[in-house]
Amino acid sequence: MSASHASTLLGTRVLLLKGGPDAEREVSLKSGTMVAAALRRAGLEVNEITVDRPGLDEIRAMHGDVVFPVLHGSWGEGGPLQELLEADGRPYVGCDPKAARIAMDKVESKRIVGELGVPTPRAQELHPGVEFTLDCPVVIKPADDGSSVDLRICHTAQEVMRARLELELRRGRLLAEEFISGRELTVGLIDGECLPIIEIRPCEGTYDYEAKYNRDDTQYVLDPELPGGVVEAVRAFSRAAWHAVGCRDVARVDFMLDHRGPWFLEINTMPGFTDHSLVPKAARHAGKSMEDLVSGLVARALSRARTRRAAA
Repeated sequence: MSASHASTLLGTRVLLLKGGPDAEREVSLKSGTMVAAALRRAGLEVNEITVDRPGLDEIRAMHGDVVFPVLHGSWGEGGPLQELLEADGRPYVGCDPKAARIAMDKVESKRIVGELGVPTPRAQELHPGVEFTLDCPVVIKPADDGSSVDLRICHTAQEVMRARLELELRRGRLLAEEFISGRELTVGLIDGECLPIIEIRPCEGTYDYEAKYNRDDTQYVLDPELPGGVVEAVRAFSRAAWHAVGCRDVARVDFMLDHRGPWFLEINTMPGFTDHSLVPKAARHAGKSMEDLVSGLVARALSRARTRRAAA
């Protein structure tokens, strides 16, 4: 842990939440375990609790000075948990409820970021009974989930129909998005500053849930060689998305790159912290250990709370 973090965090007890009711529960459990271990290596006391969908009274009964919610998905990352943490009153790592809801809603985040002039693939929100109007190929995915859960690539209208019949039964609200064939890039941000760009190269197919968390043959290229101007554009677009959504502490922005340039896909406000996850990889490449990364996030949450109290 850096000297500045050590002085800020002296005697701090961290309440780490992991699990949750979302489809990414298993990823959250892995992420939370790794964050808790890194915080302990940094010398912090950690109260590590696996939750499902706790109420406010349950959270208030959990011991800790600052909350680190390492949950992924629509409930844990998309606003409902953040509403509870606001009501709890303790400082916590990550976005406030408004930013969390915007980032989790791929339709809304694409709209907000696209209004800044950031290129984003053509898209259509789909509900049961809504006519599909885009040209194929398209990507069909839930409008409010992450980690490529229930993602389908459809090359024909018939494939779109089959994907909708399957997914609308349990999802209802979907996003159909123009399929961009090209290179997959991602940028982590800490406190609004970009970490090194990572290019993701799946061994086969797409960068789906299996490739993200279970396969060991996905390649991650740090600071990849990119055409002139692309690095600057990707970083500028990432910072623009961060500010437009209202992020704080940490986020990750995903892009596709083709001959026309980079295309914004989505922004994640609590990226993964597993041994496959990209923000820790980028931070390590930039010389920041996992211990410094996570203790720095806790320090930011505490500093924000102190500033708020001083201004009150």
